[in-house]
Amino acid sequence: MFRTILKLVVVSAMVSLASATFAQQNAAPGTQPAPVAGQQAPQGAPPVATAVQTPTLAPASAQSAPADASTDNIATSARPFALQVPRELSPWSMFMSADIIVKAVMIGLAFASVVTWTIFVAKSIELAGAQRKLKSALRKIDDARSLAEAQMTLGKKTGVLSSFLAAAIHEARLSAGIASDAGIKERAALSFAEISRAAARRIRFGMGVLATIGATSPFVGLFGTVWGIMNSFIGISKSQTTNLAVVAPGIAEALLATAIGLVAAIPAVIIYNHFARGTKTYLELVSRASGAAARLLSRDIDRVNSGVIHSRAAAE
Repeated sequence: MFRTILKLVVVSAMVSLASATFAQQNAAPGTQPAPVAGQQAPQGAPPVATAVQTPTLAPASAQSAPADASTDNIATSARPFALQVPRELSPWSMFMSADIIVKAVMIGLAFASVVTWTIFVAKSIELAGAQRKLKSALRKIDDARSLAEAQMTLGKKTGVLSSFLAAAIHEARLSAGIASDAGIKERAALSFAEISRAAARRIRFGMGVLATIGATSPFVGLFGTVWGIMNSFIGISKSQTTNLAVVAPGIAEALLATAIGLVAAIPAVIIYNHFARGTKTYLELVSRASGAAARLLSRDIDRVNSGVIHSRAAAE
């Protein structure tokens, strides 16, 4: 699934780049130049009407105007036409024309999104496998009468329940000859609590990254937007125009950072909540396993005590 997502991202980027290139090539429609005087029009082409210029007498005030004034008028009239050339506003072209800071923000947010989906796939497989193994182990020891029998039923399989049984057997062996049954159970409960905390840390690994991405991605995207809009305003002041064709591309590039931030944050929050519920279910199974091991330990202690009592009665 993770490789499929990466392939889709690469293909969409290539399609966006190809569309941008095709749009730039077809931006100006093909026009044929007007025939120059002295050249013949191509065969089959309609005749081109040429306007005959007649000399007109300009007023004296216009003739006395300086030549540089007409040059300034031509430059002023040509400037808005150059600024109104539309730009391709596809996501890829906006990314390529963005500022270096905005590009870094977008790349970081895209990487955070990839990390989010990678954690989702990995934790889904890990959580489902852990729950399935623990449920199967609990079903196997339902009819076990002692710790040794339960450990023999599970065999050499490793898991949380096997750790509980091993800790109980170890504590019972070390506490041999001690008359305080409550002390044995208390020490075993402490060992069970340590195993439960270790299982909780292991199953929650990676959820802190999801929480961080979900909490900070919108603000990182907002930083990129603020930086891009600030650069747009600087460009507007330098060009001394408020034409929409000049203002819109820079603002669109800045808003793209916020959009990518939301794309990274929203799935991270949803996936975090999903794993929080799944982790809670798994820890309930761990608690059941701890209780099963504690019951088996209590039975073994009572069985040993009853055997001692029967041996004493027989001796008397």
